[in-house]
Amino acid sequence: MERLFSPWRSKYIESFSQQKGVSEECILCTAYQANEDEERLLVNRGKYAFVVMNLYPYNSGHVMVVPYRHLATFNDLSEEELLEIMNLIKKMINALQTISNPDGFNVGANIGRSAGAGIDQHIHFHVVPRWGGDTNFMPVLSDTKMISENLKDIWKKLIAVL
Repeated sequence: MERLFSPWRSKYIESFSQQKGVSEECILCTAYQANEDEERLLVNRGKYAFVVMNLYPYNSGHVMVVPYRHLATFNDLSEEELLEIMNLIKKMINALQTISNPDGFNVGANIGRSAGAGIDQHIHFHVVPRWGGDTNFMPVLSDTKMISENLKDIWKKLIAVL
């Protein structure tokens, strides 16, 4: 079995861990509470959950679906939250297909620090558009992940489609 290492993610996770000692503020909670959707790159607000663009995207269009309640575990989500989260994931897949026509998607959650969660105290679900050939040599040779489109431009396109 081959192994693919992603050191750029470790740096993000470590930087967040270091920040945690300075501030106990949850960046996902403050994102929706600020009511600055364009500045915070909130894409959609539901009754139980919201969608926000990932500030450290794996690919262009990487969004996160987040319950409003500050919960760490999947089992604490209510039936209403689970249903809305799944419907928002579906809505975002449709919107991202419209604006960027990816070849596929990764959808999932990293629950807990050991599972790779950079923000482990507030559960969230990733929707990552994927294209054939969207990986290249840049992360390996220069420790850099190339994102081909500006976050604000993608945000504007998503808002227009939604």
